[in-house]
Amino acid sequence: MQSIPIKNIGADNVSQLIDRFERQYVYLRLSVTDVCNFRCNYCLPDGYKPPSHKQQFLSVSEIQRIVRAFADLGTEKVRITGGEPTLRKDFLEIAHTISQTNGIKKVALTTNGYRMERDIDLWQQAGITDINVSVDSLDTRQFQLITGENKLQSILKGIDRAFEIGYRKIKVNAVLMKQYTAPELDKFLAWIKDKPIQMRFIELMETGEMDSFFKAQHLSGQSVMQRLLQEGWQLQPKALSDGPAKVLSHPDYQGEIGLIMPYEKNFCASCNRLRVSALGKLHLCLFGEEGIDLRDLLSEDTQQAQLEARLKAALQGKREHHYLHIGDSGVRNNLASIGG
Repeated sequence: MQSIPIKNIGADNVSQLIDRFERQYVYLRLSVTDVCNFRCNYCLPDGYKPPSHKQQFLSVSEIQRIVRAFADLGTEKVRITGGEPTLRKDFLEIAHTISQTNGIKKVALTTNGYRMERDIDLWQQAGITDINVSVDSLDTRQFQLITGENKLQSILKGIDRAFEIGYRKIKVNAVLMKQYTAPELDKFLAWIKDKPIQMRFIELMETGEMDSFFKAQHLSGQSVMQRLLQEGWQLQPKALSDGPAKVLSHPDYQGEIGLIMPYEKNFCASCNRLRVSALGKLHLCLFGEEGIDLRDLLSEDTQQAQLEARLKAALQGKREHHYLHIGDSGVRNNLASIGG
């Protein structure tokens, strides 16, 4: 497999968040809710079920303090995730607050696209610089079968509108599944031939509630990678703040392909992202521990030094890699709780 060069982005991007394995963290994935209105068969097939106990998601002021601390330590990119983050009534305020934080260069959004056609202009005005939207099928009926929602055409219109108002690239996520997305590979390739879309295929990951589904549907991204390389696609270099996707381009295509393969050997070697849940817990890995509570340090601006110290200290406990390859998904029952 070809190695991926890292772009030299300059010394001013050095982070103070460095773990025992010399990995540098410049990318925060911030969940603002675990509520989702889709019923995707690979994540929440029975829909979102509120917990029996009342829970309070992070407030705008708490989010501001978290992002300010991360930015002060060298983080330059924040991705807003969920659940479905745009379900929050104060979503635009959250996005604007993050975008106005000194040091934050990119504010990305991962969304199911439910409100994209209606609100994409407002998202841009609030400071969203990058958008990832899930499209697991280009067939209307199959899309509804996967997600439980008949929203494909609206989402596609939302993507077109994003280009109209100035977004230069939209990333589109699809979970790679034997029965659903894999047979549509040619259709996806045709779709991005003349569109600046980075079509990202994400390997299905095993979680506690979806073991049987995983066994029936998991397909290695390596098979897709090998096909693309044989057809003239080429791996592209990564910038320091890029996510885990291996990105390929082709001279005949305006769009790109991204492959996210967490079961690949050495997947964790280039880890550059940390996660904070909607309840204010720092998660060092998507799969693993219960999380480190930050909320007791989010009530006052005067606690920022303590918050930054806790973040740096916590990183010293980060594992070298996850254990998905041996079927250990840790405490993660589904991905809706922390945004994948």
